Amino acid sequence: MTIGIAVRDGSVYLPASVVETYLQGVAAVVVLIRDQTLMVLPVHHATAGGCLLKLRNVAGDRVAQARDVFQNQGLLGMTVFDLPVHWNTEMCALCAPIPGDLAKLVSR
Repeated sequence: MTIGIAVRDGSVYLPASVVETYLQGVAAVVVLIRDQTLMVLPVHHATAGGCLLKLRNVAGDRVAQARDVFQNQGLLGMTVFDLPVHWNTEMCALCAPIPGDLAKLVSR
């Protein structure tokens, strides 16, 4: 079963199943785009900063607003639904390859 997230208007939408599996108990994340990969890294200390994981609904879905990250990469208009994600143990991050047509737009 593939787990997917959504990206729209500079925000990353995480379904409750993703949060429960990979980000349980995490209140903030860092959103990065590196090597044509969207990465969501958990922040375990409030003083470390990051984007708040805001509760979207009673089901437990969350959203992290990271407009600056997407704007800096020229991807503010990126809209993707069901973007497959996986946990990368080396990066300690939830990772999603940016689709090919959008990956060409990512700033190096």
